[in-house]
Amino acid sequence: MDYLQLLPSHLLSVLILLPIVGALPLFGMRDDHAKTYGVMVAGVELALVFWLWVLFDPAQAGMQFEEVSALGFLSQYGIAYHVGIDGISLFLLVLSAFVIFLCALYVHENQQSMLIALLLVEGMLMGVFSALNLIFFYLFWEVSLLPVLYMIGRFGVGPRVYSGLKFFLYTFVASLFMLLGILYCGYAYASVSGGWSFDLYDLGQIVLPDHVRFWVALAFFLGIAVKIPIFPLHSWLPHAYGNAPILGSVVLAALLSKMGTYALLRFFIPLFPEWVQTFFLPLCVLALCMVIYAGILACAQKEMKRLIAYSSMSHMGVALLGMYALNVEGVGGALFTLISHGLVSSALFLLVGIFYQRYRSSKIATFRGVAHSMPVYATFFMIATLANVGLPLTSAFVGEFLSLLGFFQRAPILAFVAGSTIILSAVYMLVLYKKVFFGLPKKAILGDLSWGQRGVLGILMAAILFFGIYPKPLLSTLEASTQLLVQNAHTRLQVSP
Repeated sequence: MDYLQLLPSHLLSVLILLPIVGALPLFGMRDDHAKTYGVMVAGVELALVFWLWVLFDPAQAGMQFEEVSALGFLSQYGIAYHVGIDGISLFLLVLSAFVIFLCALYVHENQQSMLIALLLVEGMLMGVFSALNLIFFYLFWEVSLLPVLYMIGRFGVGPRVYSGLKFFLYTFVASLFMLLGILYCGYAYASVSGGWSFDLYDLGQIVLPDHVRFWVALAFFLGIAVKIPIFPLHSWLPHAYGNAPILGSVVLAALLSKMGTYALLRFFIPLFPEWVQTFFLPLCVLALCMVIYAGILACAQKEMKRLIAYSSMSHMGVALLGMYALNVEGVGGALFTLISHGLVSSALFLLVGIFYQRYRSSKIATFRGVAHSMPVYATFFMIATLANVGLPLTSAFVGEFLSLLGFFQRAPILAFVAGSTIILSAVYMLVLYKKVFFGLPKKAILGDLSWGQRGVLGILMAAILFFGIYPKPLLSTLEASTQLLVQNAHTRLQVSP
């Protein structure tokens, strides 16, 4: 049997299992061996994801690389193994593998434990972004919390146990509401067809009764809203982001926050487009609160990690506005924003992590005049700063421009309000840069970046600039799947009672 020919048909299963199984030998390794092995596993995973990208057909709008397997007696309850990807989920797989690989290269403390957590969360993310059975999706969605909880509780700073538990309890309890909604959808399908199913294809065919549709949609929305997080369900964010270890903050901002926005596109909008249509204004107001309120809070922060955390929340608000527009420009721009934000937030948190590694502090007042002795570091930080502001020729500009363009077609006045994110992000990021890098040095700085740090950060900066200058590789692959999602949503709106 030619295993190389068989592999593409099971490539998604390999991507899910490889980092999970690959993490097991790390339990018996010393730190000096663990990093080499962990980087190898993450590198193989990244190579397989790039192979998936090469094999992917961008002209096909539907699911590709699908795998469906019955699970014995569980199949009679609608629980089956069903995975597949389209253009929407492909680049979230690429982003996850790319960020985890760079984190594996970057890790320098508690290498064994951190690499175990990183590989486990990578496997869970691969499952989240490819699962088409809602029970399996929920399983991956919940289990992905555990490695991050461990990272915060074990290696965080300050009240790390409190921060980890608050993050876990908020997201776990909210997800239980989503589970109730999933179970009711399976029950509703069974009442119509005579058999249970939690498959997205099957659930997309049912129309829930009027008296329960609102409550089921609200249950889904609560589980998603806390994960993103959407204002006012964000109170866990400053604690988790601010007190997590640097790699924990990277995973939270660059990857786990994308789980909620992905669920909104993959499940919520296809199943409940009428909910987005009916409550368009309240949903947009909440997203605008994220943009403006989080931006104002970022301006007031005295600690760099919390500033970046609120900045992340503000930019996620822009992505949500693009999704709510339910047009190709808005949804495509939102997806591009998710990918770009994953790159930019990773770069910013890793840069702040270098400060913390050396001085055990990320308070803005601790540093001044850093550009004098760390010119390479200052250059990388400036590129990340300008990308976070949304400067043209950076990836953030493309995503936010398309998101706001799509939203402008639905609500021109609110789109102008949402554009304030550019002004607010310029204020807090440029003020941060001025305070930290200009002026007379406050203390002696321990030299510039090492070559390893330059390599990791250089790769991120290259990706941010490349997709800002030439976004076609992403946009052309996203287009067909985005058009199909928008078309299906509008079709369902026309047939909804």
